[in-house]
Amino acid sequence: MMAGKGTLFLIPTTLGDSPISNVIPDQVQEIVNSIDHYVAEDIRSARRYLSKVGIKKPIKTLEFMSLNKRTQTEEISELLEPALNGHNLGLMSEAGCPGIADPGADLVSEAHQKGVQVVPLVGPSSLLLALIGSGLNGQQFTFNGYLPKDSKLRCQALLHLEKLALAGTTQLFIETPFRNQQMFEDIVKSCAGNTRLCIATDLTLQTESLLTKPVAQWRKHSPAFKKRPTVFLLGS
Repeated sequence: MMAGKGTLFLIPTTLGDSPISNVIPDQVQEIVNSIDHYVAEDIRSARRYLSKVGIKKPIKTLEFMSLNKRTQTEEISELLEPALNGHNLGLMSEAGCPGIADPGADLVSEAHQKGVQVVPLVGPSSLLLALIGSGLNGQQFTFNGYLPKDSKLRCQALLHLEKLALAGTTQLFIETPFRNQQMFEDIVKSCAGNTRLCIATDLTLQTESLLTKPVAQWRKHSPAFKKRPTVFLLGS
């Protein structure tokens, strides 16, 4: 802890309804009991998670502040005030690990600028789990977030990512679960048959599916992943 200031802890959450003991270290439970102030993407979800992880403090005694895609830039400094006043502050995301594909990155950046110590805690990241399980190049990779919603623009983006992937840099991207099928159809329509595609769905859950094979083989079988969180990866 830096003199006179609290610590910003980046608190991992589960990627779905999986047992806490399977994916969250005991250390997280210890740390949440040292925190009275939280910033969360969804406050109701954060309260439920803290109860599930076994927090000993009464939830009603804790302070929660919201940080989501609607939060204005000028509000970020206010969210950091507890840490600037000497209190530990916990950041929680709906994305598993805060800061990746998540508005929490803005608060982490502010903490660095204001001299607040940042401590990321170990927990499940769907992106890293998908990458290490894919068999694709883990030495060079790029996460591209969401691709365009428009099918024509999405296909153009996929052709660009495929070119990078075939040059040796694994390309990761995600989609809103209810658009998984459209994404899949555009991938198999746009990409060459020998390009390798990994589809990683429901990671860490009992319904988990993770499979890498050439696009030509995927064209013969569409995965059953409608409305299920999925990471897509292209590689050579």
